[in-house]
Amino acid sequence: MAITMNIHRPSWLLAPFYAAAIATTSKSFGNNPIIGSPALNQAGLHVARMRLAHAMAGWRRRRLAHLVSKEDAADFHCDGFILKRNFLPAPVFEALKTEVLSAAAPARDMIQGNTVTRRIALDAHTLARLPAVRALLESREWLGLVCYVGSSKLAPLNYIQTIFSHVRETAADPQTRLHSDTFHPTVKAWYFLTDVGEDDGPFTYVPGSHRLSAPRLEWEKRMSIGASQSPDRYTQRGSFRIHESELAGLGLPKPKFFAVPANTLVVADTVGFHARGASAYPSVRIEIWAYGRRNPFLLWTGFDPLAMPFVKGRAVPLYWSAMDLGERFGLTKNPWRPAGRVKPDTPVDLRLFN
Repeated sequence: MAITMNIHRPSWLLAPFYAAAIATTSKSFGNNPIIGSPALNQAGLHVARMRLAHAMAGWRRRRLAHLVSKEDAADFHCDGFILKRNFLPAPVFEALKTEVLSAAAPARDMIQGNTVTRRIALDAHTLARLPAVRALLESREWLGLVCYVGSSKLAPLNYIQTIFSHVRETAADPQTRLHSDTFHPTVKAWYFLTDVGEDDGPFTYVPGSHRLSAPRLEWEKRMSIGASQSPDRYTQRGSFRIHESELAGLGLPKPKFFAVPANTLVVADTVGFHARGASAYPSVRIEIWAYGRRNPFLLWTGFDPLAMPFVKGRAVPLYWSAMDLGERFGLTKNPWRPAGRVKPDTPVDLRLFN
């Protein structure tokens, strides 16, 4: 039976670009009629992209294995994350924490449900005033863990991140639902500067969910067929949501909650199912947060465009400026609102989101 695609005018003019996006990080089922085609995904397009992307990530990680210890590599292969308690010596950690909490810098705030996420970009300008943080981000161990899990010698985007929970009475934070970020391996890191209790919205991860088991692939195929018409906008965008009750059917355990003391580092492949744990009361969580995502189909491990001289250390401000420009011309809505020059724990001003 012939496979037909629903590419309407004037979209057919963009068909070559939609097709080319298959070989990139592009993940939106709602915005790309080829990636989102129910017929093509019934035929296995989404699953094929996943299989190839994961195979390529494994190939690159084998070439980056020297960046981490055998124990860390084994933990990652088993669980999908690497957990490092007491990551820095106590005096070094205390100096870094004091430096971060006293730092005032330009910040952006974003609200989702009842939760605000604040990010202070750790760009070249900010790091010049934060020597302890700069030493951490340039350390061999930090970069080794991030690059190995990210399967690439990438230049991660680094931030001071604060999570303010229960800032208003409204729907719950959508990030508390278990989800996968995208179809291919990618990396995020959380270095907690404050203690995180079980009721403080801890990071949550389903161990082993980074692997492509047969049940996982069957689930992905079912999700991909209807994703373009899903009522959930995150699923439409390629970040599939899953209910905890579905995990057992995929052969997966219950989620692990990272209720951990300060000075704990977690580096995870967020193709695995993860979430922000629900907070039982208003709380503030402060961390150094890193993110890296490259084209999953690359044969090489290096040559990251974000490491180029003009971009390195400027990527986040350039991204925010581009988003602001897009909003000014009515092309997009930038959810990251300028919060002024603030400290990580400066109280949120909800008027930013009016």
